[in-house]
Amino acid sequence: MSDYPSSIPLTDPSFTYPPLTFPPSINSIQQHVEELQQRVVASNKTDLLSVKPANTWLEDAALKPIPKELLGKLWYEGEVCILFADTNVGKSILAVQIANAISKQRPCLCFPNTTIENNTVLYVDFELNDRQFFIRYTDTSTNNAINTLYSFSTSFYRAEINPDTTALDDDNPDVQIITAITQALEAAKASILIVDNITYLSRETEKAKNALPLMKQLKQIKNSMGISILVLAHTPKRDRSNPITGNDLQGSKMLMNFCDSAFAIGESHRDKRYRYIKQIKARNTEIVYDSNNVLLCEVKKENALLQFEFVDYVEEQEHLKVISEREHSEKTAWVLQLHEQGKSQREIAKETTLSLTTVNRYIKKSGAALNGTTE
Repeated sequence: MSDYPSSIPLTDPSFTYPPLTFPPSINSIQQHVEELQQRVVASNKTDLLSVKPANTWLEDAALKPIPKELLGKLWYEGEVCILFADTNVGKSILAVQIANAISKQRPCLCFPNTTIENNTVLYVDFELNDRQFFIRYTDTSTNNAINTLYSFSTSFYRAEINPDTTALDDDNPDVQIITAITQALEAAKASILIVDNITYLSRETEKAKNALPLMKQLKQIKNSMGISILVLAHTPKRDRSNPITGNDLQGSKMLMNFCDSAFAIGESHRDKRYRYIKQIKARNTEIVYDSNNVLLCEVKKENALLQFEFVDYVEEQEHLKVISEREHSEKTAWVLQLHEQGKSQREIAKETTLSLTTVNRYIKKSGAALNGTTE
């Protein structure tokens, strides 16, 4: 019985132990334990903070299973992960490929089989309609398309907004959609949720005030249902001569703060057939696939499955856009012109699609040149 006080939140000083009958019987002891457990659970639900000794946190965590890799070290069980990229780069293609691999417990890209106890995936698709989805996963090289449909696992569920629905409230659709997703997860008994994409859930994710409640809702779903979530997101227009960073994600500050992991897709300017995958954030592991070790892939369709095929590990710099001296001079002049107009560096970065660091460097270099100094 001495273990109970360590798990009772300290904010409930009124907690008292239910009485035991003496001499205690097996039934009375069992009832006593059950009542204690119920009180602890009820107290944990109502208190804002759950307070336990640090050692108890460690001991409790040690009893939990080690999270398994869902996509190598890019995404682990129990995480809210964000996959972001520019439009038409292949976010949805890769996301469906990941869902397919998990549901079939097969390798994906260069990563081994994902073997988890519950491999049921719910893919909520706000991007494609059924016909567009059909085209992607059908072998169109033959006239008899019905016989060449890709065969997904029965553990892979796809959902889209019902075009005939009249239930969606235009004034407040986000709450309704989150509720519908929760109900669909329960109906499918899914442990994996993939949302394509976040801009449908919150039309202004670039604003912190809208991103914050959205991420809180997703984390609440994750924690209450014990699931793993992958969310797809866009990048605003960016300078493709610069490496991808977390700042390239719409609503980056809040979204990055509240997600557990994140990775991005970049388009190769060396060869349009290629894409590269870069790890941006990780909590369960170190960053493995950084600028010096991105995953180079080629988008291919094989056996009616449109997918990323792993090619090699490369440096990101090899696949970034190369800026000519003329382009560099023009961008520098543009930045300085906006700076002289009194615009902030953040405003300049948004207008020129340069990173904030690049804008700052251009302005500082100009100041050094005007002062006759060098950096």
